[in-house]
Amino acid sequence: MTDRSDVKACAGEREPDPSDSLRTFGAVVQALREHAGFSRVEFGTMVRYSKYTVESVELGRRMPDERFVERAEEALGNTGALRKAAGHLTRGEPGLAAWFRRWARLERVAVSLCTYECRLVPGLLQPEGYVRAVFDNSVPPLSDDQLEAQVCARLERQRMLYERPNVPFSFIVEEHLFRRRLGGTEVTRGLLDHVLELTAPRNVTLQVMPLDAEFHACLDGPVRLLETPERRRLAYSEGQQNGRLISDAKEVSLLYQCYDTLRSQALNPKDSRDLLERLRGEL
Repeated sequence: MTDRSDVKACAGEREPDPSDSLRTFGAVVQALREHAGFSRVEFGTMVRYSKYTVESVELGRRMPDERFVERAEEALGNTGALRKAAGHLTRGEPGLAAWFRRWARLERVAVSLCTYECRLVPGLLQPEGYVRAVFDNSVPPLSDDQLEAQVCARLERQRMLYERPNVPFSFIVEEHLFRRRLGGTEVTRGLLDHVLELTAPRNVTLQVMPLDAEFHACLDGPVRLLETPERRRLAYSEGQQNGRLISDAKEVSLLYQCYDTLRSQALNPKDSRDLLERLRGEL
């Protein structure tokens, strides 16, 4: 018979943003259950949780409590696999898209970071007003809680620019993004002031890709590049509602070649700052 107090304990609200570890743990539970030949109903009876809770755990939608883990272990052979895996469970990272989390973790330890953007000013350079303008344009609209989580997560990422003065950060950004008055004139004025401030340190380089450039090496879209402490090069490409971490050495090498070529085609850092200051004066 199902223990209703246990059902309530584990069957509360779904995880708002399931983590990779929750999904992986759930997949292991499902694989072990199916290997043992139990249906979700049968397994739920054995562990004294409803079949709906079992399903939610298996799909990574709920964080299993300690009783679920212990009872699942006993029902599935006491291998120790679930107990060990449960020690690595983490909840989702609010405000970060699921497809971006792995890249965000790599950013924190990278020894170099390069970013080319043609859609929005890069997240690492966005002031709060611009961040809010970006998320105010989300479709469908975000709730107040969702919007605040997104804003906080983006501003938290920016701390690495202050906290890692020995890491080189390189940005190449299309000129039209600074001319577009997303959020209005005041937001744009704050954006230009913020970008000029953040790109002043020696380890942060900003180059603007001018509107009248005759050549362009990154017409396929935005790209991010980084080097890990082990000197491994990785890339990241993002589109509509998805992102892709690129580890294939040949593909990453090609993207580095494109980025290096784009550097030679963009305005140099001094001319880029001069342009932003002129745009700031025009507002």
